[in-house]
Amino acid sequence: MRVNTNAWNKIRYTVFTPIYDLVGNVFNNYRKLSIEQLELKPDDNVLIVGGGTGLDLQFLPQTVNITATDITPSMVTRMNSTIKAFNLNGAARVMDGQKLGFNDAIFDKVILHLILAVIPDPVACINEVERVLKPGGKVTIYDKFIPDESKLSLGRKIGNLFTNLIATDITRSLGEIMAHSNLKLTKTMSGGFKGFFKIYVLEKH
Repeated sequence: MRVNTNAWNKIRYTVFTPIYDLVGNVFNNYRKLSIEQLELKPDDNVLIVGGGTGLDLQFLPQTVNITATDITPSMVTRMNSTIKAFNLNGAARVMDGQKLGFNDAIFDKVILHLILAVIPDPVACINEVERVLKPGGKVTIYDKFIPDESKLSLGRKIGNLFTNLIATDITRSLGEIMAHSNLKLTKTMSGGFKGFFKIYVLEKH
């Protein structure tokens, strides 16, 4: 079976939905720190791509307009329940992050948390994010990537055989993904776990 397909992602994350928050909550402090880098303003149109069960929603103010997407219907159902519970302005939709069904340049800010290492084609995703982002808009990424200046170790290659099947790819390079985009990296911060995770802020000039 080929991993990193939309079909497989739907299957595995449907299975993970009931327990997703048990693991996902571990990253909450860094989700919050990442979102703070966006400097959200009232009435900002915010897009969350690959929002999972909606763990990012608790860190968004009621003054912004939220659109959240995920490929897994059970995750989207949970996100919509959270949006309602927090009295937020917005909705979640089932959507492929590689082909966003939105017009060009309509979002002020985009959140990409733990998605670029999961989605089958991260280059298509970042290109779609650039397309729907307004000039001057910001993107925040929280994920694990190999350092651009490093070679992929044998241990990481072997480990990826397991992690890629279960949940996520640990061999991707943000630099390689960004090489296909005109978005500019403006900030990099530690995302904890001894530097394995990082926060990245991008801007569309």
